[in-house]
Amino acid sequence: MSIQAPPRLLELAGQSVLRDQALTVSAVEELPRVLYLPLFMEAFSRRHFEALTVMVQAWPFTRLPLGSLMKTLHLETLKALLEGLHMVLTQKDRPRRWELEVLDLRDVDENFWAVWPGAWALPCSPEVTSKRETAEDCPSTGEHQPLKVFIDVCLKEVPQDECLRYLFRWVYQRRGLVHLCCSKLVNYLTPIKYLRKSLKIIHLNSIQELEIRNMSWPHLIRKLRCYLKEMKNLRKLIFSRCHHYTSDNDLEGRLVTKFSSVFLRLEHLQLLKIKLVTFFSGHLEQLIRCLQNPLENLELTCGYLLEEDVKCLSQYPSLGYLKHLNLSYVPLSRISLEALGALLEKVAATLETLILEGCQIHYSQLSDILPSLSRCSQLTTFYFGRNFMSMDALKDLLGHTSGLSKLSLETYPAPDESLNSLVHVDWEIFTPLRAELMRTLREVRQPRRIFIGPAPCPSCGSSPSEELDFHLCC
Repeated sequence: MSIQAPPRLLELAGQSVLRDQALTVSAVEELPRVLYLPLFMEAFSRRHFEALTVMVQAWPFTRLPLGSLMKTLHLETLKALLEGLHMVLTQKDRPRRWELEVLDLRDVDENFWAVWPGAWALPCSPEVTSKRETAEDCPSTGEHQPLKVFIDVCLKEVPQDECLRYLFRWVYQRRGLVHLCCSKLVNYLTPIKYLRKSLKIIHLNSIQELEIRNMSWPHLIRKLRCYLKEMKNLRKLIFSRCHHYTSDNDLEGRLVTKFSSVFLRLEHLQLLKIKLVTFFSGHLEQLIRCLQNPLENLELTCGYLLEEDVKCLSQYPSLGYLKHLNLSYVPLSRISLEALGALLEKVAATLETLILEGCQIHYSQLSDILPSLSRCSQLTTFYFGRNFMSMDALKDLLGHTSGLSKLSLETYPAPDESLNSLVHVDWEIFTPLRAELMRTLREVRQPRRIFIGPAPCPSCGSSPSEELDFHLCC
């Protein structure tokens, strides 16, 4: 029979404090720092809302990373904490021990709640520091530093999440005392008026990653351009499945020009991703030439680009240091790939990921990109599936990868000779052809993770991914 260890004196003291219904700020201020966090966690887990309200008014640390303690916001808990913060923020003379500067509602990976408080003076890792606020994100105003509230926002439906609406209303009513900072903002199907309301409350300088889905380009440009221009610390900008309903080329050109002017202000942009890129067909140069910062990641997918669009990609310095290039499902079969070859030549020293899946590339076009592809010495990931390649073409392609020693994941289509009249793989023909391709590849280098054939695989249902081991299913 195991003997349960008796509770420590600190635990008994904490339980005694929580039983005190008349808990006051003055009483909490006398608690030793080493007891403060265990007591707060106890009050939090047991939902002693009165204790939480009082304890946050005497919070003796600069940060309260509530998101790592409360994976999903609980409305009554949030109300109790914000009520306590309101009492402090509206006082001219704040409690003696109160040092709170940041209320972090993000689920950040930190050991704040398990580390003895004295260790917090030690330097933080770069990963942790990158998730914290910077001075320029939320500038200070007034006699006291404003309280900074950090949260990642995902707008999915109307009405919005009750906790989020309550928090937005609380912040809006305390403008000047509180700065709402949002490092990541994602908008799904929410009507644009709710997104605009959110942007009026959030400090735009704090937004580092913005993703907008399922919105019309004309509407987006007219209604959101003024907000985008103020997101000066934006690093990742993603537009997914944005569509347009105008056939007026002149109007479309004017809208693209207005939208492109936004990029003159985004000096820290590193990633630009546009899914369903058709709206920019014939106008891509206007956007690219306005990019101020060298991009690391460019994704233009699932749409149409003209030859003049592809040409402009190699002509501007902002794309000279790409690490990741994704043109998946952009049909390239009817245009010359000389410009794409020129771009690959330009970024050969930096490119790590190249995705040309489903681009309908034919063997006759390969000669335009193979020489430059063979010089991409830093390439680790190469997706080339769902293109139209003969057996000879694939052998030629694999032969040009001999110098790509860092390739760790690569995909290729089944050769045309193995496809039947319905463009499905005939496995009896395909299996020996694939074995021959592997022999060809092993003659020039040793592959790591490779997928040759249709995706997903009809035999096992798997698709290429970073988790995929060396894959040759039958």
